[in-house]
Amino acid sequence: VQLQASGGGLVQAGGSLRLACAASGQTFRDYAMGWFRQAPGMEREFVAAISWSGNIVNYADSVKGRFTISRDNAKNTVSLRMSSLKPEDTAVYYCAAAPTIAAMQRLLGYWGQGTQVTVSS
Repeated sequence: VQLQASGGGLVQAGGSLRLACAASGQTFRDYAMGWFRQAPGMEREFVAAISWSGNIVNYADSVKGRFTISRDNAKNTVSLRMSSLKPEDTAVYYCAAAPTIAAMQRLLGYWGQGTQVTVSS
């Protein structure tokens, strides 16, 4: 699976951004999709994931109520809507695909290149 993320940028605290990830190369609906992030000097951390059907979503506690993940199986895309952004959300955000959400959270599967999100205070 090839993953291409886009939509990062610079935003003020309290603002919103929408990240998008386009997938190709395999049957998109066979995969759970998700987002991770990595801040400088920190380990990559889980942000959100969505099952192949869209019926199951998981969020990191740090983003619950502020971020929303969604997918469009007809367009082979997954999105992450981020609102009420905080400076601590600053990181490189990576799109991921894996057979299950559990596998993804074990850092198994496929990764796209990252997109930088910077939240200024």
